[in-house]
Amino acid sequence: MLRILDARTGEPVSAAPARRGLTRIEAYASGLDPTALRVLLTADLLVRALELGGTPVWTILTAPHRQAELRAAATTLAIRPFEDGRDLASGLGEAQVIHVREAGADNVPGDGTVAAVGPVTWAGPDPSLHTLLADPTALRLALLRVPRAEPARLDTAALDRAAQALAHWRRAVAGWARQPSRPVPDEVRARLRAAWEDDLDLPGVLEVLRDVENAPDLPDGARFETYVYADRLLALDLPRDVGTLA
Repeated sequence: MLRILDARTGEPVSAAPARRGLTRIEAYASGLDPTALRVLLTADLLVRALELGGTPVWTILTAPHRQAELRAAATTLAIRPFEDGRDLASGLGEAQVIHVREAGADNVPGDGTVAAVGPVTWAGPDPSLHTLLADPTALRLALLRVPRAEPARLDTAALDRAAQALAHWRRAVAGWARQPSRPVPDEVRARLRAAWEDDLDLPGVLEVLRDVENAPDLPDGARFETYVYADRLLALDLPRDVGTLA
């Protein structure tokens, strides 16, 4: 069961307290900047994690400024679409509400859990949005490497390292795909779920994938299926190069 640390109380709470009950996720973005994109990315990860557990989700975006540009940037970053917060209706019978917003933000409306997201800073002059999203999957991975409540400090070198890691994993996945398929080992599946259900511990998920890559006795077909399974949450397009190796 996915549990989120509630910034209101400092206590972990269930993101889906009722079986099959609807969870509403409301993302708040004050502008068009890397921190706002990280807020939307966190909301997207919550949606994916809850859906993998069978929980229906309704996602709302509240953004007072440059909403169209923000939505376009989110789509580039493989973030699923949000409904407009101005269309928020009542009476849907949701079992939980999770407000996703920058850490330290005031005036969280209504009841529900607050998932705080650490700010993103850039080492040096702020890049243009075009520069930041030049390799959106590398940006996504660079942000996933930092616990979501902690500040994320990015620079060109961090994005380059993420791009190199992605290229390496995609080549590996494409190679493993050429071997007979094997199921995801139960222990590995349990470790993956334990990580992302612990306050969206994405660095923990990435650590499991590194362990799977380096496990000496694991069939390549099981490595392949593990990476494809984890990518349902990560959305890093890890199988992209399958079928392209000579």
